[in-house]
Amino acid sequence: MPSEFDLALTQIADEKGIPKEEIIKMIEVALAAAFRKDYATREQNPVVEFDPVTLDSRVFDVKTITEDAELLEKEPSKYITLEEGKKINPDIEMDGEIRTEITPADGTHFGRIAAQTAKQVIMQRLREAERNAMFTEFKSRERTIVNGVVQRLEGNAVLVDMGKATGVLFPSEQIKGENYRISQRLKVLVLHVEPTAKGPKITLSRSHADIVRRLFELEVPEIYAGTVEIKAIAREAGSRSKVAVFSNQEGVDPIGACVGQRGTRVQTIMAELGGEKVDIIEWSDDPVKFISNSLSPAKIINVQLNEDEKETRVGVLEDQLSLAIGRAGQNVRLAARLTGWKIDIIGEKLGDGGALEETETAATASPDEIEEAPDSPPEEETTEGETIEKDAADTVESKEEAKQDEASDDQPMMAEADVVASEGMTPDAENVADTESDTGMGTRGTE
Repeated sequence: MPSEFDLALTQIADEKGIPKEEIIKMIEVALAAAFRKDYATREQNPVVEFDPVTLDSRVFDVKTITEDAELLEKEPSKYITLEEGKKINPDIEMDGEIRTEITPADGTHFGRIAAQTAKQVIMQRLREAERNAMFTEFKSRERTIVNGVVQRLEGNAVLVDMGKATGVLFPSEQIKGENYRISQRLKVLVLHVEPTAKGPKITLSRSHADIVRRLFELEVPEIYAGTVEIKAIAREAGSRSKVAVFSNQEGVDPIGACVGQRGTRVQTIMAELGGEKVDIIEWSDDPVKFISNSLSPAKIINVQLNEDEKETRVGVLEDQLSLAIGRAGQNVRLAARLTGWKIDIIGEKLGDGGALEETETAATASPDEIEEAPDSPPEEETTEGETIEKDAADTVESKEEAKQDEASDDQPMMAEADVVASEGMTPDAENVADTESDTGMGTRGTE
Protein backbone atom coordinates (compact mmCIF):
# COMPACT_ATOMS: atom_id res chain seq x y z
CA MET A 1 0.00 0.00 0.00
CA PRO A 2 1.41 3.41 -0.97
CA SER A 3 2.69 5.55 1.89
CA GLU A 4 1.33 9.01 2.66
CA PHE A 5 4.48 10.49 1.19
CA ASP A 6 4.06 8.54 -2.04
CA LEU A 7 0.41 9.60 -2.33
CA ALA A 8 1.35 13.24 -1.79
CA LEU A 9 4.17 12.92 -4.32
CA THR A 10 1.80 11.43 -6.90
CA GLN A 11 -0.78 14.15 -6.31
CA ILE A 12 1.75 16.97 -6.78
CA ALA A 13 3.17 15.31 -9.90
CA ASP A 14 -0.30 15.00 -11.44
CA GLU A 15 -1.42 18.53 -10.54
CA LYS A 16 1.75 20.26 -11.69
CA GLY A 17 2.52 18.00 -14.64
CA ILE A 18 6.01 17.29 -13.28
CA PRO A 19 7.64 13.81 -13.15
CA LYS A 20 8.09 12.29 -9.68
CA GLU A 21 11.83 11.92 -10.24
CA GLU A 22 12.15 15.65 -10.79
CA ILE A 23 10.24 16.41 -7.57
CA ILE A 24 12.55 14.09 -5.62
CA LYS A 25 15.55 16.00 -7.03
CA MET A 26 13.94 19.21 -5.78
CA ILE A 27 13.64 17.67 -2.31
CA GLU A 28 17.31 16.70 -2.40
CA VAL A 29 18.33 20.25 -3.36
CA ALA A 30 16.11 21.64 -0.58
CA LEU A 31 17.58 19.28 2.03
CA ALA A 32 21.09 20.24 0.92
CA ALA A 33 20.18 23.92 1.41
CA ALA A 34 18.82 23.16 4.88
CA PHE A 35 21.94 21.13 5.77
CA ARG A 36 24.11 24.02 4.64
CA LYS A 37 22.25 26.28 7.08
CA ASP A 38 22.58 24.08 10.16
CA TYR A 39 25.56 21.76 9.66
CA ALA A 40 27.89 22.49 6.76
CA THR A 41 31.11 24.50 6.96
CA ARG A 42 32.16 26.98 4.30
CA GLU A 43 34.59 24.42 2.88
CA GLN A 44 31.88 21.80 2.30
CA ASN A 45 29.67 21.30 -0.74
CA PRO A 46 26.77 19.21 0.60
CA VAL A 47 24.82 16.99 -1.81
CA VAL A 48 21.88 14.94 -0.51
CA GLU A 49 20.67 11.50 -1.63
CA PHE A 50 17.04 11.01 -0.57
CA ASP A 51 15.28 7.62 -0.46
CA PRO A 52 11.54 8.14 -1.16
CA VAL A 53 10.71 4.70 0.26
CA THR A 54 12.47 4.80 3.64
CA LEU A 55 12.50 8.64 3.71
CA ASP A 56 16.14 8.44 4.83
CA SER A 57 18.72 10.85 3.50
CA ARG A 58 22.51 10.70 3.20
CA VAL A 59 24.71 13.75 2.83
CA PHE A 60 27.98 13.89 0.89
CA ASP A 61 30.64 16.54 0.50
CA VAL A 62 31.30 16.50 -3.25
CA LYS A 63 34.50 17.93 -4.74
CA THR A 64 35.44 18.08 -8.44
CA ILE A 65 39.07 17.79 -9.53
CA THR A 66 40.37 20.73 -11.57
CA GLU A 67 43.48 22.79 -12.22
CA ASP A 68 41.50 25.88 -13.22
CA ALA A 69 42.84 28.58 -10.89
CA GLU A 70 39.80 30.78 -11.37
CA LEU A 71 37.37 28.03 -10.29
CA LEU A 72 39.57 27.10 -7.36
CA GLU A 73 39.56 30.70 -6.18
CA LYS A 74 35.87 31.46 -6.73
CA GLU A 75 34.34 28.18 -5.49
CA PRO A 76 36.80 26.46 -3.17
CA SER A 77 33.96 24.44 -1.60
CA LYS A 78 33.28 22.68 -4.93
CA TYR A 79 36.73 22.27 -6.48
CA ILE A 80 40.12 20.95 -5.37
CA THR A 81 43.39 20.28 -7.17
CA LEU A 82 44.46 16.84 -8.38
CA GLU A 83 47.23 16.81 -5.77
CA GLU A 84 44.74 17.35 -2.93
CA GLY A 85 42.39 14.79 -4.45
CA LYS A 86 45.13 12.13 -4.55
CA LYS A 87 45.51 12.46 -0.80
CA ILE A 88 41.88 11.37 -0.38
CA ASN A 89 41.66 8.90 -3.26
CA PRO A 90 44.91 7.84 -4.95
CA ASP A 91 43.00 6.58 -8.03
CA ILE A 92 41.22 9.87 -8.76
CA GLU A 93 41.77 11.52 -12.16
CA MET A 94 41.29 14.97 -13.60
CA ASP A 95 37.61 16.10 -13.73
CA GLY A 96 36.66 13.25 -11.41
CA GLU A 97 34.53 13.61 -8.28
CA ILE A 98 35.34 12.81 -4.70
CA ARG A 99 32.35 12.06 -2.47
CA THR A 100 32.89 12.04 1.27
CA GLU A 101 29.90 11.15 3.43
CA ILE A 102 29.18 13.76 6.09
CA THR A 103 25.78 12.54 7.33
CA PRO A 104 25.49 13.29 11.07
CA ALA A 105 25.67 10.15 13.20
CA ASP A 106 22.39 10.97 14.95
CA GLY A 107 20.63 11.90 11.68
CA THR A 108 19.65 15.31 10.38
CA HIS A 109 17.46 17.40 12.65
CA PHE A 110 16.88 20.82 11.13
CA GLY A 111 16.01 23.97 13.01
CA ARG A 112 13.16 26.32 12.14
CA ILE A 113 15.20 28.53 9.79
CA ALA A 114 16.70 25.55 7.97
CA ALA A 115 13.25 23.96 7.58
CA GLN A 116 11.85 27.24 6.24
CA THR A 117 14.73 27.42 3.79
CA ALA A 118 13.99 23.89 2.55
CA LYS A 119 10.32 24.75 2.09
CA GLN A 120 11.12 27.91 0.11
CA VAL A 121 13.56 26.02 -2.13
CA ILE A 122 10.98 23.32 -2.89
CA MET A 123 8.24 25.87 -3.65
CA GLN A 124 10.55 27.89 -5.90
CA ARG A 125 11.72 24.80 -7.79
CA LEU A 126 8.12 23.61 -8.18
CA ARG A 127 7.07 26.94 -9.70
CA GLU A 128 10.04 26.92 -12.07
CA ALA A 129 9.36 23.34 -13.14
CA GLU A 130 5.66 24.09 -13.64
CA ARG A 131 6.48 27.12 -15.81
CA ASN A 132 8.94 25.07 -17.85
CA ALA A 133 6.42 22.25 -18.29
CA MET A 134 3.75 24.73 -19.37
CA PHE A 135 6.12 26.40 -21.83
CA THR A 136 7.12 23.04 -23.32
CA GLU A 137 3.48 22.00 -23.68
CA PHE A 138 2.31 25.15 -25.46
CA LYS A 139 5.50 25.52 -27.50
CA SER A 140 4.75 22.09 -28.97
CA ARG A 141 1.26 23.36 -29.87
CA GLU A 142 2.38 26.37 -31.89
CA ARG A 143 0.36 26.75 -35.12
CA THR A 144 -2.37 24.46 -33.77
CA ILE A 145 -5.92 25.28 -32.68
CA VAL A 146 -6.95 25.26 -29.03
CA ASN A 147 -10.28 25.94 -27.34
CA GLY A 148 -10.43 28.93 -25.05
CA VAL A 149 -12.78 31.16 -23.09
CA VAL A 150 -12.61 34.95 -23.13
CA GLN A 151 -11.39 35.85 -19.64
CA ARG A 152 -11.38 39.62 -19.90
CA LEU A 153 -10.85 42.54 -22.26
CA GLU A 154 -7.92 44.91 -21.82
CA GLY A 155 -8.46 47.86 -24.12
CA ASN A 156 -8.52 46.34 -27.59
CA ALA A 157 -6.71 43.18 -26.53
CA VAL A 158 -8.48 39.99 -25.44
CA LEU A 159 -7.18 37.63 -22.75
CA VAL A 160 -8.21 34.03 -23.43
CA ASP A 161 -8.20 31.32 -20.75
CA MET A 162 -6.95 28.02 -22.18
CA GLY A 163 -7.11 26.00 -18.97
CA LYS A 164 -3.52 25.84 -17.76
CA ALA A 165 -2.48 29.22 -19.14
CA THR A 166 -3.82 32.47 -20.53
CA GLY A 167 -3.02 33.79 -24.00
CA VAL A 168 -3.36 37.23 -25.55
CA LEU A 169 -5.30 38.02 -28.71
CA PHE A 170 -3.79 41.32 -29.83
CA PRO A 171 -5.84 43.64 -32.09
CA SER A 172 -3.59 42.78 -35.05
CA GLU A 173 -4.49 39.09 -34.64
CA GLN A 174 -8.25 39.58 -34.33
CA ILE A 175 -10.78 39.20 -37.13
CA LYS A 176 -11.84 42.63 -38.28
CA GLY A 177 -15.31 43.47 -37.08
CA GLU A 178 -15.50 40.52 -34.66
CA ASN A 179 -16.75 41.40 -31.17
CA TYR A 180 -15.73 39.48 -28.07
CA ARG A 181 -17.53 39.12 -24.76
CA ILE A 182 -16.61 37.69 -21.37
CA SER A 183 -17.08 33.88 -21.12
CA GLN A 184 -17.36 33.54 -24.91
CA ARG A 185 -15.89 30.28 -26.22
CA LEU A 186 -13.41 30.60 -29.07
CA LYS A 187 -11.18 28.49 -31.25
CA VAL A 188 -7.82 30.25 -31.48
CA LEU A 189 -4.49 29.55 -33.14
CA VAL A 190 -1.43 29.37 -30.88
CA LEU A 191 0.81 31.69 -32.89
CA HIS A 192 3.90 32.26 -30.72
CA VAL A 193 5.06 31.05 -27.31
CA GLU A 194 7.91 32.80 -25.50
CA PRO A 195 9.37 32.06 -22.04
CA THR A 196 9.19 34.76 -19.37
CA ALA A 197 10.00 34.89 -15.65
CA LYS A 198 6.32 34.49 -14.77
CA GLY A 199 5.44 31.79 -17.28
CA PRO A 200 5.01 31.47 -21.04
CA LYS A 201 3.79 34.49 -22.98
CA ILE A 202 1.32 33.04 -25.47
CA THR A 203 0.26 35.07 -28.50
CA LEU A 204 -2.97 33.87 -30.11
CA SER A 205 -4.50 34.60 -33.50
CA ARG A 206 -7.80 34.37 -35.32
CA SER A 207 -6.63 36.26 -38.40
CA HIS A 208 -3.68 34.10 -39.48
CA ALA A 209 -4.14 31.90 -42.55
CA ASP A 210 -3.07 28.81 -40.57
CA ILE A 211 -6.31 28.85 -38.55
CA VAL A 212 -8.18 28.25 -41.82
CA ARG A 213 -5.85 25.34 -42.59
CA ARG A 214 -6.34 23.79 -39.14
CA LEU A 215 -10.13 24.17 -39.30
CA PHE A 216 -10.17 22.30 -42.61
CA GLU A 217 -8.05 19.56 -41.03
CA LEU A 218 -10.61 19.28 -38.21
CA GLU A 219 -13.66 19.25 -40.47
CA VAL A 220 -12.43 17.34 -43.54
CA PRO A 221 -11.18 13.78 -42.84
CA GLU A 222 -9.62 13.58 -46.30
CA ILE A 223 -7.34 16.53 -45.48
CA TYR A 224 -6.42 15.14 -42.06
CA ALA A 225 -5.56 11.78 -43.67
CA GLY A 226 -3.52 13.41 -46.46
CA THR A 227 -5.78 12.24 -49.28
CA VAL A 228 -6.60 15.85 -50.07
CA GLU A 229 -3.87 18.46 -49.64
CA ILE A 230 -4.13 22.21 -49.08
CA LYS A 231 -1.53 23.73 -51.40
CA ALA A 232 -2.01 27.43 -50.63
CA ILE A 233 -4.22 29.84 -48.71
CA ALA A 234 -4.80 33.55 -49.30
CA ARG A 235 -6.83 35.37 -46.70
CA GLU A 236 -8.30 38.73 -45.83
CA ALA A 237 -9.54 37.89 -42.36
CA GLY A 238 -13.20 38.56 -41.70
CA SER A 239 -14.01 39.00 -45.37
CA ARG A 240 -12.83 36.20 -47.67
CA SER A 241 -10.32 33.39 -48.02
CA LYS A 242 -9.25 31.41 -51.07
CA VAL A 243 -8.02 27.86 -50.46
CA ALA A 244 -6.24 25.87 -53.20
CA VAL A 245 -6.69 22.10 -52.79
CA PHE A 246 -5.38 19.04 -54.62
CA SER A 247 -6.25 15.35 -54.49
CA ASN A 248 -3.42 12.87 -54.01
CA GLN A 249 -5.73 9.94 -54.78
CA GLU A 250 -7.40 9.27 -58.07
CA GLY A 251 -11.17 9.37 -57.87
CA VAL A 252 -11.30 11.72 -54.88
CA ASP A 253 -12.82 15.10 -55.70
CA PRO A 254 -10.86 17.64 -53.60
CA ILE A 255 -13.49 20.38 -53.84
CA GLY A 256 -16.39 18.07 -53.08
CA ALA A 257 -14.53 16.68 -50.06
CA CYS A 258 -13.95 20.18 -48.66
CA VAL A 259 -17.44 21.49 -49.37
CA GLY A 260 -19.19 18.44 -47.93
CA GLN A 261 -22.74 17.25 -48.44
CA ARG A 262 -24.92 20.29 -49.07
CA GLY A 263 -21.98 22.46 -48.07
CA THR A 264 -22.03 21.38 -44.42
CA ARG A 265 -18.26 21.15 -43.95
CA VAL A 266 -17.34 24.52 -45.36
CA GLN A 267 -20.35 26.12 -43.69
CA THR A 268 -19.08 24.96 -40.30
CA ILE A 269 -15.69 26.53 -41.02
CA MET A 270 -17.27 29.77 -42.18
CA ALA A 271 -19.43 29.93 -39.06
CA GLU A 272 -16.36 29.46 -36.84
CA LEU A 273 -14.71 32.36 -38.69
CA GLY A 274 -17.67 34.64 -38.04
CA GLY A 275 -19.27 34.27 -41.47
CA GLU A 276 -16.09 34.81 -43.49
CA LYS A 277 -16.55 33.63 -47.09
CA VAL A 278 -14.34 30.73 -48.23
CA ASP A 279 -13.64 29.95 -51.91
CA ILE A 280 -12.28 26.46 -52.55
CA ILE A 281 -10.09 26.38 -55.66
CA GLU A 282 -8.66 23.39 -57.49
CA TRP A 283 -4.86 23.61 -57.52
CA SER A 284 -2.90 22.73 -60.66
CA ASP A 285 0.80 22.59 -61.48
CA ASP A 286 -0.11 24.24 -64.80
CA PRO A 287 0.14 28.00 -64.06
CA VAL A 288 -2.41 28.89 -66.74
CA LYS A 289 -5.02 26.56 -65.30
CA PHE A 290 -4.26 27.51 -61.68
CA ILE A 291 -4.47 31.24 -62.40
CA SER A 292 -7.75 30.74 -64.26
CA ASN A 293 -9.15 28.74 -61.36
CA SER A 294 -8.01 31.31 -58.80
CA LEU A 295 -10.03 34.07 -60.47
CA SER A 296 -13.26 32.08 -60.28
CA PRO A 297 -16.16 32.69 -60.63
CA ALA A 298 -15.08 34.89 -63.57
CA LYS A 299 -14.82 33.21 -67.00
CA ILE A 300 -11.30 33.62 -68.35
CA ILE A 301 -10.69 34.13 -72.09
CA ASN A 302 -6.92 33.77 -72.16
CA VAL A 303 -3.83 33.81 -69.93
CA GLN A 304 -0.47 35.12 -71.15
CA LEU A 305 2.54 34.31 -68.96
CA ASN A 306 5.83 36.13 -68.47
CA GLU A 307 7.66 33.40 -66.58
CA ASP A 308 10.88 35.41 -66.16
CA GLU A 309 9.08 38.15 -64.23
CA LYS A 310 6.35 35.84 -62.94
CA GLU A 311 3.71 38.16 -64.34
CA THR A 312 0.56 37.33 -66.26
CA ARG A 313 -2.00 39.15 -68.41
CA VAL A 314 -5.46 37.66 -68.00
CA GLY A 315 -8.11 38.49 -70.58
CA VAL A 316 -11.80 38.55 -69.62
CA LEU A 317 -14.87 39.83 -71.40
CA GLU A 318 -16.12 43.21 -70.23
CA ASP A 319 -19.22 41.73 -68.61
CA GLN A 320 -16.95 39.51 -66.47
CA LEU A 321 -14.64 42.28 -65.22
CA SER A 322 -16.54 42.88 -61.99
CA LEU A 323 -16.35 39.17 -61.13
CA ALA A 324 -12.63 38.89 -61.96
CA ILE A 325 -11.68 42.01 -60.02
CA GLY A 326 -14.09 41.56 -57.11
CA ARG A 327 -15.38 44.16 -54.72
CA ALA A 328 -12.65 46.77 -54.15
CA GLY A 329 -10.24 44.52 -56.09
CA GLN A 330 -10.41 41.71 -53.52
CA ASN A 331 -10.81 38.78 -55.92
CA VAL A 332 -7.74 39.61 -57.99
CA ARG A 333 -5.71 40.48 -54.87
CA LEU A 334 -6.41 37.10 -53.29
CA ALA A 335 -5.77 35.33 -56.61
CA ALA A 336 -2.34 36.99 -56.89
CA ARG A 337 -1.41 35.96 -53.36
CA LEU A 338 -2.75 32.44 -53.85
CA THR A 339 -0.83 31.79 -57.06
CA GLY A 340 2.27 33.90 -56.38
CA TRP A 341 1.90 35.66 -59.74
CA LYS A 342 1.42 39.35 -60.49
CA ILE A 343 -1.89 39.52 -62.35
CA ASP A 344 -3.06 42.16 -64.82
CA ILE A 345 -6.77 41.92 -65.64
CA ILE A 346 -7.36 42.96 -69.23
CA GLY A 347 -10.85 43.79 -70.46
CA GLU A 348 -11.70 42.45 -73.92
CA LYS A 349 -14.63 42.79 -76.32
CA LEU A 350 -15.65 41.37 -79.68
CA GLY A 351 -14.63 43.60 -82.59
CA ASP A 352 -16.50 44.18 -85.82
CA GLY A 353 -14.88 41.15 -87.43
CA GLY A 354 -15.62 38.91 -84.46
CA ALA A 355 -12.04 39.06 -83.17
CA LEU A 356 -11.28 39.91 -79.54
CA GLU A 357 -9.93 43.38 -78.88
CA GLU A 358 -8.31 44.65 -75.69
CA THR A 359 -10.11 47.61 -74.19
CA GLU A 360 -8.23 48.45 -70.98
CA THR A 361 -6.08 47.16 -68.13
CA ALA A 362 -8.84 47.00 -65.58
CA ALA A 363 -6.86 45.94 -62.51
CA THR A 364 -3.39 44.87 -61.34
CA ALA A 365 -2.47 42.90 -58.24
CA SER A 366 0.86 41.64 -56.88
CA PRO A 367 1.40 38.64 -54.56
CA ASP A 368 2.90 40.90 -51.87
CA GLU A 369 0.23 43.59 -52.10
CA ILE A 370 -1.21 42.46 -48.74
CA GLU A 371 1.16 40.95 -46.21
CA GLU A 372 0.44 37.73 -44.37
CA ALA A 373 0.27 37.75 -40.55
CA PRO A 374 3.87 38.05 -39.27
CA ASP A 375 5.87 34.94 -38.46
CA SER A 376 7.75 36.79 -35.73
CA PRO A 377 6.22 37.88 -32.44
CA PRO A 378 4.25 41.14 -32.77
CA GLU A 379 5.60 44.31 -31.28
CA GLU A 380 4.39 45.09 -27.81
CA GLU A 381 1.06 46.88 -27.88
CA THR A 382 -0.26 49.16 -25.15
CA THR A 383 -3.71 49.84 -23.80
CA GLU A 384 -4.78 52.36 -21.22
CA GLY A 385 -1.20 53.20 -20.28
CA GLU A 386 -0.16 49.64 -19.46
CA THR A 387 1.55 47.16 -21.76
CA ILE A 388 -0.43 44.07 -22.69
CA GLU A 389 2.76 42.05 -22.55
CA LYS A 390 3.17 42.86 -18.84
CA ASP A 391 -0.48 42.13 -18.15
CA ALA A 392 -0.28 38.84 -20.00
CA ALA A 393 2.81 37.83 -18.04
CA ASP A 394 0.97 38.50 -14.79
CA THR A 395 -2.03 36.52 -16.00
CA VAL A 396 -0.26 33.40 -17.23
CA GLU A 397 1.10 32.50 -13.80
CA SER A 398 0.32 28.86 -13.17
CA LYS A 399 -3.00 27.94 -11.54
CA GLU A 400 -3.40 25.48 -8.74
CA GLU A 401 -5.80 23.29 -10.66
CA ALA A 402 -5.91 22.88 -14.45
CA LYS A 403 -9.28 23.38 -16.02
CA GLN A 404 -10.50 20.86 -18.52
CA ASP A 405 -10.44 21.92 -22.17
CA GLU A 406 -13.87 22.73 -23.50
CA ALA A 407 -15.37 20.08 -25.80
CA SER A 408 -14.86 20.79 -29.46
CA ASP A 409 -18.59 20.73 -30.09
CA ASP A 410 -19.08 23.79 -27.86
CA GLN A 411 -18.42 26.07 -30.82
CA PRO A 412 -20.64 29.03 -31.77
CA MET A 413 -23.88 28.32 -33.62
CA MET A 414 -23.38 28.25 -37.36
CA ALA A 415 -24.43 31.28 -39.32
CA GLU A 416 -27.10 30.91 -41.94
CA ALA A 417 -25.71 29.05 -44.95
CA ASP A 418 -23.81 31.24 -47.41
CA VAL A 419 -22.63 28.36 -49.54
CA VAL A 420 -24.76 26.98 -52.33
CA ALA A 421 -23.08 23.69 -53.11
CA SER A 422 -23.85 20.00 -52.89
CA GLU A 423 -22.01 16.80 -53.57
CA GLY A 424 -20.35 16.90 -56.94
CA MET A 425 -22.10 20.16 -57.91
CA THR A 426 -20.78 23.71 -58.30
CA PRO A 427 -22.72 26.96 -58.70
CA ASP A 428 -22.55 28.43 -62.15
CA ALA A 429 -20.63 31.70 -62.43
CA GLU A 430 -23.42 33.31 -64.47
CA ASN A 431 -25.86 32.91 -61.57
CA VAL A 432 -23.68 34.91 -59.19
CA ALA A 433 -22.66 37.75 -61.49
CA ASP A 434 -24.88 40.26 -59.72
CA THR A 435 -23.28 39.53 -56.34
CA GLU A 436 -19.79 40.61 -57.43
CA SER A 437 -18.31 37.35 -56.12
CA ASP A 438 -19.68 37.94 -52.61
CA THR A 439 -20.66 34.33 -51.81
CA GLY A 440 -18.17 31.74 -50.55
CA MET A 441 -18.24 28.51 -52.54
CA GLY A 442 -16.31 25.62 -53.97
CA THR A 443 -15.16 26.13 -57.57
CA ARG A 444 -14.13 23.59 -60.14
CA GLY A 445 -10.95 23.77 -62.15
CA THR A 446 -11.11 24.63 -65.81
CA GLU A 447 -10.44 21.85 -68.20
